[in-house]
Amino acid sequence: MSTVSQRAASSPRELTRVGDRISFIYLERCTIHREDNAITATDADGVTHIPSATIGTLLLGPGTRVTHQAMSVLGECGASVVWVGEQGVRFYAGGRALTRSSRLVEAQATAWANRRTRLAVARAMYRLRFPDDDPSTRTRQELLNMEGRRVKECYRREAARTGVPWRRREYHHGDFSAGDPANQAITAAAQCMYGIAHAVVCALGCSPGLGFIHSGHERSFVLDIADLYKTDIAIPAAFDAAAQGEDDVATRTRRALRDRINQTGLLDRCVQDIKNLLLVHYDDGQETEEQPTRSHSRPTTADSWPVAATTATPRPAPA
Repeated sequence: MSTVSQRAASSPRELTRVGDRISFIYLERCTIHREDNAITATDADGVTHIPSATIGTLLLGPGTRVTHQAMSVLGECGASVVWVGEQGVRFYAGGRALTRSSRLVEAQATAWANRRTRLAVARAMYRLRFPDDDPSTRTRQELLNMEGRRVKECYRREAARTGVPWRRREYHHGDFSAGDPANQAITAAAQCMYGIAHAVVCALGCSPGLGFIHSGHERSFVLDIADLYKTDIAIPAAFDAAAQGEDDVATRTRRALRDRINQTGLLDRCVQDIKNLLLVHYDDGQETEEQPTRSHSRPTTADSWPVAATTATPRPAPA
């Protein structure tokens, strides 16, 4: 008798590109199962079918149960699966990567291992975030100070735009409700951004731990990439959600963030930014994505790389 587990795994060319997927889907208090190549979410209101190949990151909130068959199809499709704590304060994930090429991770390691190129990539990241500032002569510590000032300015600017009261950034570990609505919304937005960034980083075969601005953390590069979009996507979405009232801030934040992600084409933008940041300093002279030298895997190009399932835990106090 045939079983689901005996189906052949899909190749990267058969999967939906990163930029064409839904950035994230949040589910809670339901049972996740599989029907054909879709997952189903069953709760008191009935059954909802979700095409698994369209999912970038699946956020599973409190009260969710997931079957082995559902995880099988999500893993095959390269969807990141994240178990989210109460109110989305913390989350965990598991799965497998589906990349076939090592070119980007080799480029990342080459740039990271050299102090000059590591600083050059860090400066390039700041040019993406703050195009009006010239970081060409800045040290890493000066770049960090610049970031802190610009983020604080962004908080004040968004508070003035939305009319949301703002004092300072506060994060209460393990107690989401202790913060005011603006801080709750910023925390919820940060959690989603870390999960999305981790999914794309692993989809491209990069190392989550080799960061250029952040260091000493197993997800330093994830934090680097998520921060690229903090001031123009995450923080504005958070303040928009907080401006609508104090109730159910986390849910409104996720919806506002999803709208901004779709409108800005964030997933495709994230893929291109990572490739541009890493490959500009790298020329292996031998291998390309289309011609791996020691692999019998089916050739693939960067544009066909899928979202990969990942293991992700955000830093404890998102800024």
